[in-house]
Amino acid sequence: MNKKPTLTTILIVLFLSILFFNFFLNNKTQKNIISNMIKDVSYLSSDDLEGRKIGTKGEKLAAEYIVEKFKQYDLIEKGIDGYYQYFNASIRENPHSRVIKNKVQGINVIGFIDNKMKETIIIGAHYDHLGFGGPGSLFLDSMQIHNGADDNASGVSVLLSLIPELSRHKIYNYLFIAFSGEEQGLFGSSFYAKNPTIDLENVRFMLNFDMVGRLSQDNILAINGTGTSSKWKKLLQDVNIDNFNLRTSESGTGPSDHTSFYLQNIPVLHFFTGQHQDYHKPTDDVDKINFKGMYKITKYVKNIILKSSKITDFDFKETVSSATTTPKFKVTLGIMPDYLFDGVGLRIDGVSKDRTAFKAGILKGDIVLSMGGDEVNDIMQYMKALSKYKIGDSTSVKLLRKSDTIQVPVFFFK
Repeated sequence: MNKKPTLTTILIVLFLSILFFNFFLNNKTQKNIISNMIKDVSYLSSDDLEGRKIGTKGEKLAAEYIVEKFKQYDLIEKGIDGYYQYFNASIRENPHSRVIKNKVQGINVIGFIDNKMKETIIIGAHYDHLGFGGPGSLFLDSMQIHNGADDNASGVSVLLSLIPELSRHKIYNYLFIAFSGEEQGLFGSSFYAKNPTIDLENVRFMLNFDMVGRLSQDNILAINGTGTSSKWKKLLQDVNIDNFNLRTSESGTGPSDHTSFYLQNIPVLHFFTGQHQDYHKPTDDVDKINFKGMYKITKYVKNIILKSSKITDFDFKETVSSATTTPKFKVTLGIMPDYLFDGVGLRIDGVSKDRTAFKAGILKGDIVLSMGGDEVNDIMQYMKALSKYKIGDSTSVKLLRKSDTIQVPVFFFK
């Protein structure tokens, strides 16, 4: 004789069925998002776009690709010419020169989701890169295409992936901006912040993705700007269900597009997975991208946004290091800082061949402790110390090399 299933058995079966369905749905969603990410980064970092330098055909092809994505997701045009906002940029001979090499026109790509809410959040990423190299490149041997898969096709792909994920949650209006001109000096974001197409008074915060494609096995995720609101630190920890090893920095300023919005008194965050040996070189290609890591970051950011809507008094805070003017440089050591280093000093993550540090015998992994009579406890102190020198000057750099402290004489040349 067959027994009828009890209510408890039915509920258990129903619960397990729901669990299985949710697992299947989430797994399918993850696969779809990663598949789209692979398509995005593969195209944007392909040789066909020739490095996406501002003012080039490659920049325009990248902008057109982003526009098609915006159309696919039914974003409202929020540029001046459809999705486009044009701006002029005066490109210097090199980052430390006052000589203007040429003037070009760049393109920001801007789309909007209007949920008729009081507040808007801005999600941004730059899509330009270095073209065939030149100033800014760390590859000095010859002119080759710098595809910029991590810098910053990865950030653009995370931005695009967030559009359908956020469109279902009508808790804010959402403004998505793909900036150009970042590599030459934050031209696109600076222009938008000064010529906005929405009222910036109603912006709760701005999130910036720049180099988020190389999440390491250590799960290290750098987040800059955590001091720009008193609400950030607790919020970032509360939603950290994937146990990111967070490396946070309070300053609202830095060498990426969030700076332009911080200077408009808007809370900001900059997400970053760290420097690597392919930074600003032709070897920054799609085959080295960690797409599962990008998906984890996308999910994390989505949860930050959703939980942030529960905070009623989201405030803006001025950060300490941003109160001083960024130093101007007449010389450079020719090093790549390790932005994820959280110890005392400035850890060197790369040394450019034939530049000042290289000729002085400074090595990757060395930690700068002082320059001349100035202590270097972090990157801001390093920049202040470096700004005191000009071509032809010499000084002594104190380094920690493994367990030894050494003094290295350096001579600054052009």
